[in-house]
Amino acid sequence: MKPIILHPTYFPSIETFVAIVSASSVVFEICDNYQKQTYRNRCYIYAANGKLQLSVPVIYTQKNRQLYQDVQIANTYNWQDIHFKSLESAYRTSPFYEYYIDDLKPLFTKQYDSILEFNLACFEVICDALQLDITINKTTEFKKNYTDNLDLRGLVNAKKDTAPQFDNYTQVFSPKHGYINNLSILDLLFNEGPSALTYLEAQHAN
Repeated sequence: MKPIILHPTYFPSIETFVAIVSASSVVFEICDNYQKQTYRNRCYIYAANGKLQLSVPVIYTQKNRQLYQDVQIANTYNWQDIHFKSLESAYRTSPFYEYYIDDLKPLFTKQYDSILEFNLACFEVICDALQLDITINKTTEFKKNYTDNLDLRGLVNAKKDTAPQFDNYTQVFSPKHGYINNLSILDLLFNEGPSALTYLEAQHAN
């Protein structure tokens, strides 16, 4: 086991958490330039009509480069209420929705200014739900290459889903649309509950 370096993302993918549970510690990259079309501000859940993207609106223009840690959330949009209702609609019949939703709800009622701050808060809540105890550090400067840490920053790219096919677990709408691989960790949590961590560890073993 060795440290890994990752971008903090919005309710990270199962692939990301499979990597995290097999790491000795996590270093979050916070000194990079923000890029669009990444998991920094989006995740995917399983809704009634299939795979659904949830995107946090941000104030960003590619004309002027911005550090990830400086990018603000566009809170003029009612996105938190929309995302929460989407989760409710998608997972209220899942086995462990009621078990976790009260812990998640404050993320959608408190206003966060920056996308980085919000993502770190989401990560903390998920780790508590998974009962995952892992050491977290943050970068203090941007480095293109790392030798001491396993560089998994490429997992932030939402345009290239190169995740391995993970073991199937029961999903609410799988009888209708089939199994969907590598969704947000929320999908695994609501469907598998306390068994989610064991599932993640087993995927790494495979």
